[in-house]
Order: sequence, then C-alpha cells, then structure tokens
Amino acid sequence: MTATEARVRVPVRGLTVLYDAECGLCAFLRDWIARQRKLVPVELLPAGSAEARRRFPGLDHGATLDEVTVVGDAGQVYRDAAAWIVVLWALREHRPLAHRLSHGSGTLVVRGAVLAAAQWRGGPGHRDRWGGQGYRRADGWSYDPRHGWTYTGPAGCDGGACAPGQAVSPAH
Repeated sequence: MTATEARVRVPVRGLTVLYDAECGLCAFLRDWIARQRKLVPVELLPAGSAEARRRFPGLDHGATLDEVTVVGDAGQVYRDAAAWIVVLWALREHRPLAHRLSHGSGTLVVRGAVLAAAQWRGGPGHRDRWGGQGYRRADGWSYDPRHGWTYTGPAGCDGGACAPGQAVSPAH
C-alpha cells in the first residue's frame, strides 16, 4: 500500500467547513448545515480567518474564499463538488444522497450546482466586482418566469442607457 492509498483509506471522524463569512449564500448554507443532525462532527469556520490560517497553514487561504473547502480531521482536503458531497455524507438525513451523488452522473449534478452557486456569488474575486448580492429591481433588473432576469437600467434611464456616472450595470 502506497502512502497515498493509506491516506485515502483513513477514516473521517470530523470535518471543518471553511466558508466565506461575507457571502449571503455561504452564510445561509452555514446555518443550514448547523441545523442538520450529523453522523460526523462538522465545524464551521470562516475562511481566511486568523483561526483558519493558524489551523491550516498549508492551505491557499485566498482560494478558500472563492471555493468551498472542507478539511477532514486527518488532513484530507476536499474542494468544489467533492466538498459538497463530503458535507452531505456527514449529515444524517443526506448520507444516502451523498452516496448517489459521489459517482457517475451524480457528480455532474453537484458540479453544476457548484457552478451555479459560483455564478450567483460572482465567481472568483467576487468582492472586486459586483459582489453577488442578487438582482435588485432598484438597479434596473426585472424578472419574467419565462425569460429570467433582464437588465434595462434604473428608472429614469432612457432605454437602459444612463448618463455617465448615473448607473453602472453589473459585470455578467
């Protein structure tokens, strides 16, 4: 057995979920995870925090702010789809779902959900751009169930074109 095989077979007895504390979606999911019954202890820790840096000095803490990262108690690191699957695996009501999603087309479903969440948040470096706070009608967005969200500009802008400095459309 190689060192990599031995590490893969180490049982997971606890997880630490690193989440972006400034992201509304991340905070919602943190609260949802906290309310769930667990088969494995799950600690929720703000990504990039002093405590996260102290406990996990080998991680790229900038990356942990852009993508969910889960660290197992034996040093296992899970990112993106694998991170979501391992969190579901730790939750009593969702372990069967985690097993179904962990292979085949299930992995593609999770990957799609991760990409959708990243799009909502604004993707990597989201703090430097629009911020992923959601579409607001006051900013000129409108929703039609048949067509989704459209941007026409804030009220008072002729045909969506505003005077320079009047409004800035989100980068999408």
